[in-house]
Amino acid sequence: MLPPGEPKWRRRKAERPGEILAAALEVFAANGYAATRLEDVAKRAGVSKGALYLYFETKEDLFRAVVGTAMGGNLAHLKDLAGAGVPFEAAVRAGVGLLARTLASDRRVSGVIRLVIVESRNLPELATIWHETVLVPALGLITGLIRTGQARGEIRPGDPRLFAMGIMGPMLLGVLWRETFEPVGAEPVDIEALAAQHLDTVLGGMRP
Repeated sequence: MLPPGEPKWRRRKAERPGEILAAALEVFAANGYAATRLEDVAKRAGVSKGALYLYFETKEDLFRAVVGTAMGGNLAHLKDLAGAGVPFEAAVRAGVGLLARTLASDRRVSGVIRLVIVESRNLPELATIWHETVLVPALGLITGLIRTGQARGEIRPGDPRLFAMGIMGPMLLGVLWRETFEPVGAEPVDIEALAAQHLDTVLGGMRP
């Protein structure tokens, strides 16, 4: 229901950026970055190319927004856990579990990760966007949790950043396996089960 007196066109205009980003996620995941045209995204979103340009001036701007939207919920959840003082193991299990569910339930997200890996050699700006938008914030949050845990005596000595990379590594392996090897007949991998089993192992090894 619209609020009283709220014109329908105003609600529609407010929804338009989200519709464009949802369409762009589908098109990028299906076609790759280089082959994606803004007119294809506009058509999928049901808007004109001119309307798309009102919100995103370039394809790179659109891709940056897509990455931020696709992974933003996971980062926000982990940030909330870190800010709330949740114990390290509980925060990591919740944060990594949410990421695993996202990757398992939305093949478009893993498709975008694949295109970053495949196309960033020729288009390094894609790797820069992913690095700035996802990797730096995520590793920073987990590294901070580990450093705090070490100060409390909950985690054994070691490089916090390397610990953080070890925690996240199987997520990347799961995506690579699903996007590269499953299409040619490899046995599927359960990303959520992979994450849970890995955390049981790695968190046990990080305790004093």
